[in-house]
Amino acid sequence: MSAGLEQRGVVVTGAGSGIGAATARLLALRGARVAVMDRDADSAAAVADEIGGLALTCDVSDSAAVDAAIARADAELGGLSGLVNNAGIGNLKPLEDYSDRDIELIWRVNFMGTYACLRAAVPYLRLTAGHRKEPSSVVNMASVSGLRPTSGEAPYSAAKAATVALTSSAALEWAPTVRVNCVSPGLIHTPLNDVLVSDESVRAGMEQRTPLGRVGTAAEPATLIAFLLSDESGYVTGQNVVIDGGSMLSSAQMDPVLRPLLDMFDA
Repeated sequence: MSAGLEQRGVVVTGAGSGIGAATARLLALRGARVAVMDRDADSAAAVADEIGGLALTCDVSDSAAVDAAIARADAELGGLSGLVNNAGIGNLKPLEDYSDRDIELIWRVNFMGTYACLRAAVPYLRLTAGHRKEPSSVVNMASVSGLRPTSGEAPYSAAKAATVALTSSAALEWAPTVRVNCVSPGLIHTPLNDVLVSDESVRAGMEQRTPLGRVGTAAEPATLIAFLLSDESGYVTGQNVVIDGGSMLSSAQMDPVLRPLLDMFDA
């Protein structure tokens, strides 16, 4: 078990599948009490039942619902020591084809949803930190798309870049009682990007441009998140940790790989 996770209450958003589900499972395995939050009630219940956690049905773009869900998690888990802001949505099409509604939805879930969860959780995180005499911990989910441009992902990239900036500000304001860090995955095989990974030509192109030569698994960022939540990372705050198989080391972008997909929208 990782030091500092045993019997700690942690909320994981978007935990019904993908990285969120892998994180919830790993945290429970390492002794945490986990609230599985997802807008899909069945998915949240399935993961919660599997790990003996608390299922919370909540759309993070609804701030009132977030407030209620976080309060319930704190009450039923016996306090909150951690929060993983993983819920997110994406899209892929030319910039000029995004409607105002498209952009608003991406922004509300990926950025405002993260902000709503932070705002709702911080009083509980501070209270628990005071009882434990150790900082609580938050991990926000960003993306390498927020660090370098990729054709077709402009609104998503903007929201993730804003999440990185939000992480830095929160870490500065909330120290020393709450540590706040960020994780930026590269290509990880999850339901969110299954359309990319399941296309053999796209996958092959992405693997070719990744120094480690493969797509990541959901378990890999989950392990990093567990570390950042634990006391083992007790001197780490305000950081954005990239987990991408080395793809950010190359100046080559994903445009040659993704442009054929964008062209399909124009056909």
